[in-house]
Amino acid sequence: MPRYCFCLQVKPERVAEYVERHRAVWPEMLAALRETGWHDYALFLRADGLLVGHVRAESLAAAQAAMAETEVNARWQAEMAEFFADLDGRPPDEGFLLLEPVFDLDEQLTELPER
Repeated sequence: MPRYCFCLQVKPERVAEYVERHRAVWPEMLAALRETGWHDYALFLRADGLLVGHVRAESLAAAQAAMAETEVNARWQAEMAEFFADLDGRPPDEGFLLLEPVFDLDEQLTELPER
């Protein structure tokens, strides 16, 4: 299953509250993510607000589109939007800056010739 990595910028003055909000994500949001194809989803946050996300999905675009159809996602994105910088009016889940993979240990190990 492909994996995707993305960045967003949390406003530095909102980092503590952002972390607190993610300690107990709504159960219906968790269920919606699972049901719409988000796997192995994790967020990592640097003290200055740099947020890095990692997710596996058959298709990130399809998983995002399926989430966009859920009512709970609309509520969650509306509440989370105030935490982010540089979204230009887009909801956070549409503001992902996707990172290009440059190294994968497992992939390269499988390409090594047998000894």
